[in-house]
Amino acid sequence: MTRLGVVTIGQAPRTDLTPEITALVPEATVVERGVLDGLTRDQIEARPVAPDDHALTTRLADGTSVVLGESLVMERLPGLLADLEREVDAVLLACTGAFPELEHTKPLFVPDRMIAFGAAALLGDTGRLGVVCPLPEQRRDTEAKFGRRLPAGARVLTDVCSPYTGTPDGLAAAARRLADAGADLLALDCVGYTEEMRARAAAASGLPVVLARSVCVRLASEVLDSLGARTGAAA
Repeated sequence: MTRLGVVTIGQAPRTDLTPEITALVPEATVVERGVLDGLTRDQIEARPVAPDDHALTTRLADGTSVVLGESLVMERLPGLLADLEREVDAVLLACTGAFPELEHTKPLFVPDRMIAFGAAALLGDTGRLGVVCPLPEQRRDTEAKFGRRLPAGARVLTDVCSPYTGTPDGLAAAARRLADAGADLLALDCVGYTEEMRARAAAASGLPVVLARSVCVRLASEVLDSLGARTGAAA
């Protein structure tokens, strides 16, 4: 079997995430790692998000969530990625943040590009993309990330509901507001959003909804299948 490394910017195991990933890549073994593994909440919160940093949110091993800066992630992610690549055939970065280029020796699936380009391909030249992001302070980054990948005549609309601390009614309300604002397609821009959340957003808005985790894992499965076929042929 091929081995897919899954790197959360929080802590492993991600019991809210890994079962859905595993179901989409049944022929692969999933190996989890967390950027914040080994750190206590006090150690994480001792590094508040600086004004010039990019805010991210993720889940800890105890099921709670935390807000952190991209700078903390980038201090630990490259080394973790290098170590994990020794064990796996490919790696999925389980975060839709727009990180700097990462050195890698195995296929690396980067969700921020995958969901942004995927949504752009579905939207059309003059459509409106409604994006739900987790934090109010992420709205500007979210608009920029999707905006630079959409056709010139398309437009990005944003709303906020955290997959970790938000409520089902809050997500439904965000989806409805985006639909009322004229969105043609919705994107849930965090790997923390689940299939159940996608169904709720679709029901509330009446629109098609693109889910970050499934878009990325389905594309990753294409590469994993080819890697498995190559390994089988070599054997």
